[in-house]
Amino acid sequence: MIIDIHTHLGDILRPNGGGLIFRKGVQKQRVLDLITVAEWGMYNTNPVSEWLLTALCEGLVTKACHARNGTATLENCRRSMDENGVVKSACMPIAPYVTFDDLRKAMESDPGVIPFTSVDFSANHDPEDLMKSDVSAGARGLKLHPIIQKEPLTSRKTFSAVEAFAPHELPVLFHSGVQSYYLGKDKEEKQKPEYGDVTHAVKLCKDFPQVSFIVGHSGLFQYRETIDLFSGMKNVFVDTSFQPPKRIDELIKAFGPERVLYASDWPWGDRKTNIACVAKACRGDQSLEKLIYFENAAKLLKV
Repeated sequence: MIIDIHTHLGDILRPNGGGLIFRKGVQKQRVLDLITVAEWGMYNTNPVSEWLLTALCEGLVTKACHARNGTATLENCRRSMDENGVVKSACMPIAPYVTFDDLRKAMESDPGVIPFTSVDFSANHDPEDLMKSDVSAGARGLKLHPIIQKEPLTSRKTFSAVEAFAPHELPVLFHSGVQSYYLGKDKEEKQKPEYGDVTHAVKLCKDFPQVSFIVGHSGLFQYRETIDLFSGMKNVFVDTSFQPPKRIDELIKAFGPERVLYASDWPWGDRKTNIACVAKACRGDQSLEKLIYFENAAKLLKV
């Protein structure tokens, strides 16, 4: 059994993105998908290929991300879960584009969906009341995306949101890794890629030692900084999405097997590839696989 700790439903890049969730028969737009090429190689990269992906080929990668984002329907999610032995998908909203209410409706239709909550930092609301209401309605964690939400992990608003969520003793998953999500004029107006730098999360994790934080994607290409900065913090966990087997092995050794969680970032990432990366890193150790695929997430989510 597998719990995928980091997935998405709906269009997380555009207003009213929740409308995508219940659409039927949605297929991926045909594009040159460099992410698929990376998946063929189980995400193994080197400094040269990472430079190519983030500099010369950034636009092509972004177009591939858009194509994958456009497939984030509940129908496609359920099919992917069934094909890969995933029993639960923790789904991340990114307010205001996809909200907890969007994911709550998905959960009511498919109990395999575990919704997180999110804060619309552009709106004026009481985060304490919001968190209490959403958790009582089924939210099992809080998602922060500093790049798309354009709200740094160092801001007063972010700290207030985490402070309001802390009493519920559920995890906070934040995106980490510098990445671009938009093209054209939207690239300058709708995002802050630099806010994804893992160093921005240090004070937040230190100031709330009672909160369990999950470093989304283990920092992407900043996995080494993730290990150096957070492995000594017992309240910090990492997810394995987009990390190759060798780096997952390093994460397990640095954080310990109890603080590493399987994730795919579906549909942005392929579940089958991410499952295979964990399996290769575990080298046939079934007890270790059980922790990373299921038990660690079940404990954090209280399911």
